[in-house]
Amino acid sequence: MSDFEPFYDVSRSYEDNYEQGPFGAFAEALKDGNGADAAGTTSEGASASFLGQPVNLPFGIPAGPLLNSRFTTAAFRMGFDLATYKTVRSRAWGCNPFPNVLAVHPKAADGSLTPGSAELDEGVLADTNYETPISISNSFGVPSQSPDAWQPDMRAAIEAAGPGQVLVPSFQGSRVEGMSEEEYIADHATTARLVKETGAKLMVMNTSCPNEGHNRLLCHNPLLVGRITEAVKQEIGDIPLMVKLAYIPSDDVLELMVRSTVGHGTVQGFSTINTISAKLVDANGNQALPGAGRDRSGVCGNAIRGAGLDMVARLAAIREKLGLDFAINGVGGVVSPADYQAYRDAGADSVMSATGAMWDAELAHKIKASR
Repeated sequence: MSDFEPFYDVSRSYEDNYEQGPFGAFAEALKDGNGADAAGTTSEGASASFLGQPVNLPFGIPAGPLLNSRFTTAAFRMGFDLATYKTVRSRAWGCNPFPNVLAVHPKAADGSLTPGSAELDEGVLADTNYETPISISNSFGVPSQSPDAWQPDMRAAIEAAGPGQVLVPSFQGSRVEGMSEEEYIADHATTARLVKETGAKLMVMNTSCPNEGHNRLLCHNPLLVGRITEAVKQEIGDIPLMVKLAYIPSDDVLELMVRSTVGHGTVQGFSTINTISAKLVDANGNQALPGAGRDRSGVCGNAIRGAGLDMVARLAAIREKLGLDFAINGVGGVVSPADYQAYRDAGADSVMSATGAMWDAELAHKIKASR
């Protein structure tokens, strides 16, 4: 893999990537003029939709590696018709120390991780030996610029979308010490309003990172998510809202999530999954990522495809059971056209790839060529 340069350079700090990226083929795409990627459009116009917005192909990149408008614009030009602007907050928020990304090597022959398995707690090998199909750690801590920086940049990102392309803003609330639950809910609503002010046509609320404390996820509390989405919808009105979920093993809890959000008319879709949390160790069995509280990390890429497909299929079954209308965006381990189709077959209305796209800038073109 040494001869390939991902558009997010894992050998550089988050701050360097933000200031200097993107890299590789994405950097070249920014040099090719001002127009959107011609391969992303057809003479017939957009043939699909994403939360009511017309798109050429319901495929793109989820929250994570697209740090600012340069990254999202490059994604559009490389044929990714859905480009998610990395999760923003109501205030500036620092990144975990470098390194943030390591290659992850599960024991299974197919490189997969199983939610709830002993391996996740015993330790999974992580190093700098990046091999395809790729799986990596995701240990950033959801950094964000201040609204003074990200609002004008998000406006530019929205405007850079070509025909049949959509900028997808991602946001979340920020829990700080001493904050009450009501203040936490209000911070989500404030951040959603800040996103709305950029001219966003839709948005995704992240409930799938450890924003409730170390290794605690907001999406594990469906009733609180329901309360938050009610407050958010009061701010954003008719703008469609999607919620990003981690893997939820219980069908009852997942159904409660749907009933508490879609059932109340506050949510129009779910995006799933984010990562699978695992203890990461080096070849000697020691903690792979340096620093207190970083013994575990979210793992993404090839390793989580099975879990992602499972969540999408279960959400689709709940959608049918309850007779509710909501979109499903499938995420996790999409590294080939066959993976895209597997998610669509499982019930996903749209599909996104982060790690796979980082290591294959031509992935969107390949999927379009395969159809």
